[in-house]
Parts: sequence; structure tokens; C-alpha cells
Amino acid sequence: MDRSLFALDGKVAVVTGALGRLGPIWIEGLLGAGATVLGLDLAGVESAAFDGLRERYPGQVWLGRADIGDRASLIEARREWIERLGVPHILVNNAGIDQPPSATAANFRLEDIPLEICADILRVNVLGTFQMTQVFGAEMAAAGRGSIVNIGSLYASVAPDAHFYDHIRSDPPFLKPPAYGASKAAVVNLTRYFATAWGPRGVRVNALSPGGVLGGQDPEFIRKFSARVPLGRMADAPDLIGPLLFLASDASCYVTGIDLPVEGGFTAW
Repeated sequence: MDRSLFALDGKVAVVTGALGRLGPIWIEGLLGAGATVLGLDLAGVESAAFDGLRERYPGQVWLGRADIGDRASLIEARREWIERLGVPHILVNNAGIDQPPSATAANFRLEDIPLEICADILRVNVLGTFQMTQVFGAEMAAAGRGSIVNIGSLYASVAPDAHFYDHIRSDPPFLKPPAYGASKAAVVNLTRYFATAWGPRGVRVNALSPGGVLGGQDPEFIRKFSARVPLGRMADAPDLIGPLLFLASDASCYVTGIDLPVEGGFTAW
């Protein structure tokens, strides 16, 4: 096998939500494959994990400030960073709003969930992804090459199992926001839309949908979730990197418009 198929030497990648929980995972994988990476996130947000990557990969990883919900902000970031790094070869649309299980969250009964909460999730997860793809992806299409990877979710294709959360003591009980799964299903459909629109211009667009990823959840949640997964565990950071590099690199040069589940077989039964 030609291992160079997965190499990203000389490639420029942009990752949104760079300072969130998954952002540094995607960035570390891209850096390890040789890419130069621009991480984008909101002003005022910080991340020790990202700072650690800047120390380990000096001159290879950069941080820009932009709001994917603000078109003017994205256009300014595009102008600044394309001038400095060139038109990106890879775009990872990772930024989004999620709500991890917690007894201290602002929980609501299903019939009482405010539309404002749903609107915020849809605005960032769907419209923000759409706008980021418009602004940065259009430059890739003009250059006639590139790979866009939209981060979806297990919950784009199945509903959350309330049993995973029923040990969390809160009144009302914790509910995974219904708009979250709806937003990720929309992201998968946007993936197909852009794949067909920009395929003739040399840009591939795919989704990568992780299942449950370890990240400080309580032991009972981890036990319940893992028991539902054929591989018997939740995902860890290294489980995500290989699939990302496949979609970002020439290893998937004839793959576009797909949703790649990385969920340990969760949806197999």
C-alpha cells in the first residue's frame, strides 16, 4: 500500500471550533500527517490542549478568531489567512453547540423546551456550517481542489436513548436537546448538497459522524453507553483520527457525499 496516500505534507487545513472538545483532536491528527493548520474559534475562548499543540508544532499551527455565524467575521478571516497561508486544501467544519449530560444544566420537559434554545443550536450547527462552507469552500472550488469534512453525529441518524441519562438526578430529567440531532441530520444533507454542487469543480465534501466520545462523562453513563456498543466501549481520541485522515487525504480521492459513521457499530442493531 502507498502510505503517501494519507500524507498531508504541504497541505493547508482549516478547522472551526478549534478550541472546543474535539477541535484539538482533529488538529492533532492533521498536524501529525504533515498539514499546516489554521484553527478558528470565537474571541475570548481558550484551550490548554490547543496551546499544547502550538508548543509541539511551532510554525505549523495557527489560531484565528472568527464567528461562523457572522459573515463579515468570516470574510475578514478568509482575507487575512489566505493571504498568509494560501487557499486551504482541507476544511473541517467542527464548530457546533452540544449539551453534555449534566444535572446542573438548564433542563426542560420536552413540551417546555424554549424555541430560543433550538434556534441557537440550528443557527450555529446548520447555518454556521453552511456559511463557513460558502465563504472558505468557495475559494477551494475556485482553486479546483480540496476536501471538506463536516462533523456530524451518531444522533443524525438515531434518536438519543433516554435510558443513558435516567441515573442523572434532576427535575425535570435531563434530555438531549432534540434540535441537536436535527441539526446534525441537516449537516449530513448539506454535505450531499455541496458534494453534488462542487464535485465538478474538484471539491469533495463528506461527513464524519462520531458516536459517544470519552470526555469526562460520569462512570454510569459510560457503562450504559458502552454496553450498547458492539465494540463494548466509547470512542477515544485516536479512534477519530484515522477516519478524518482518510476523508481529508488522497486516500479517499473518489469518495464524496458520504456520511462515515465512527460509532463502534452502535447503529448495527
